[in-house]
Amino acid sequence: SEEMNSPDYRRNPVDRCYYCKSELYAKLRAIADKLGFAHIMNGINRDDMGDYRPGITAATESKVLSPLRDAGLSKAEIRDLSKELGLSTWEKPAMACLSSRIPYNRPITPEKLGMIEQAEDFLISLGFKQVRVRHHGEIARIELAKEDILRFFENGLSDRVQKRFKEIGFKYIAADIEGYRAGSMNETISKG
Repeated sequence: SEEMNSPDYRRNPVDRCYYCKSELYAKLRAIADKLGFAHIMNGINRDDMGDYRPGITAATESKVLSPLRDAGLSKAEIRDLSKELGLSTWEKPAMACLSSRIPYNRPITPEKLGMIEQAEDFLISLGFKQVRVRHHGEIARIELAKEDILRFFENGLSDRVQKRFKEIGFKYIAADIEGYRAGSMNETISKG
């Protein structure tokens, strides 16, 4: 898709996901029409309904079907069923788009996305499975699964991460002691 061509997406408002998903669903609709497919489906599930998800509005407007949500399945239930079916992806960590690592109302650029991707790939290469690197300008805020936070500070790992992240372009590196949590950038949105 070509979401980077959208000024609404690049300016990164709190409904950024709406613009990205609208672009994606328009592209998918064109492909589906060309191939003669009547429907487009996504992987939204019951758990996604409890968080701020402007992309769901784009899905509704584009008449995208959400069979996992409609079946009332949670992420855990989908993993259990996937494991039972022998699917290799049953324990694959959730991976939201990289733009979700940039605080709202700070512009999205290919350079920032590249820094995030390199940083997360490095952490994964060190054996961390559930990672997020939040881009706060000169600061990389690392979120790891709670059980991995102590390991991050053992055997010189944090020194290796600091060195690599500085090579990537971050000046400061911080480990978030709250650990990984889906949608942590949404914590800044006023719910009132």
